Amino acid sequence: MLFERNEYLQRIIDKMWNGQIKVITGIRRCGKSILLFELFYDYLIKNGVPKQNIIKIELDKIKNVKFRNPVRLSKYIENKISNIKEKYYVFIDEIQFCKSIPDKDEPDIFINIYDMLNELKDFKNLDVYVTGSNSKMLSRDIETEFRGRASQIRIFPLSFKEFHNIKKGDIKDNLQQYMLYGGMPFLTTLKKNTEKKEYLISLFNEVYIRDIIERNNLERQDVLENILDYISSTISSLTNPNNITNSLNSIKHLKVSINTVSDYIRFLQDAFLVNETKRYDIKGKRYFEYPNKYYFADLGLRNARLNFRQFDTGHIMENIIYNELISRGYSVDIGVVADRRNKSNIQKEIDFVVNYGDKRLYIQSAFELTSREKEISEIDSLKLAKDFFKKIIIQNDIPESYLDESGIFHCKLTDFLLDSNIIL
Repeated sequence: MLFERNEYLQRIIDKMWNGQIKVITGIRRCGKSILLFELFYDYLIKNGVPKQNIIKIELDKIKNVKFRNPVRLSKYIENKISNIKEKYYVFIDEIQFCKSIPDKDEPDIFINIYDMLNELKDFKNLDVYVTGSNSKMLSRDIETEFRGRASQIRIFPLSFKEFHNIKKGDIKDNLQQYMLYGGMPFLTTLKKNTEKKEYLISLFNEVYIRDIIERNNLERQDVLENILDYISSTISSLTNPNNITNSLNSIKHLKVSINTVSDYIRFLQDAFLVNETKRYDIKGKRYFEYPNKYYFADLGLRNARLNFRQFDTGHIMENIIYNELISRGYSVDIGVVADRRNKSNIQKEIDFVVNYGDKRLYIQSAFELTSREKEISEIDSLKLAKDFFKKIIIQNDIPESYLDESGIFHCKLTDFLLDSNIIL
């Protein structure tokens, strides 16, 4: 099933022929290949680009194993673009499959994907687009290995707006489905809940875990899986590698070091499966090293990891809001404000400190404010910031969004998810 992802498509279109390599990153099966090989491909064809001028190479396919050699891949593409009077496009899918090889004349020197891509970038009649599912190989190295000559476009699973536009129907029912099964694109083709569960569980075990183990040569699959269980059950909660290590050693008796746990968490982040968010002292203008929070890139995968046994709506809603904010391009931290009233010194939390250009927003996530006392508590943390930036509570239990007498914007969850401008 092919569906529109117009916002991402426009991000690619805006970067055409900008002299840089376009690196499209994101978790596997989130729609990177469809975006590039089908949606952007169709856009080029409709705008008059000849089919033979679009070179498509999928490195995760067995038929293209030979092109995992960066020298062979580079020569193949160079032969295809020999007519300097023509403009060409090259699409390379899952670039992390391209291996480093020793130079035939200098065996101590290795040629890698960055060498190959930097060389291709120098062809004036070629526009280069690659996808990858490993941030260690791509995202973290864009500034260093590509010497500032690459543009990254991060793709996420379907947002709720995209999901709702595809599914149609009742918005409340769709939100419930989205909170349970997430936004992996293939799910929209499945009708039965049992099929959705089986797909997500299989995707987790057969794709993500296997990829992480093979890519990083991990010896302790048991440690990886227990870390996943821990993070899955504590999304939106403060924790740190030391807490996770202590839990694995005391409860699971795994005998694992904090360095190993930290490394394995980083591998989960490299695979775009999990995101880490740090705490920021609003008044002190500094970051705390620990504790922090972890959020899953997709809630369906998180729920599948727990075999759909732990449906904690408040934490799930917070995770959804976080994913929505970063997919819109915002920088997101957890806010910390000190309450020094009545000679106390208590740290209170603002769920999200959101920065975008010169704008800043403070956001609290509240699935339900069932009492006036709870509402006052949420508002109090926002007021402790004591500045003029916009303050917002995103709620699921209000009929419509409104501005209260204190100037705090109470935003209905579905309004926030469907309208990217409502909080600005």
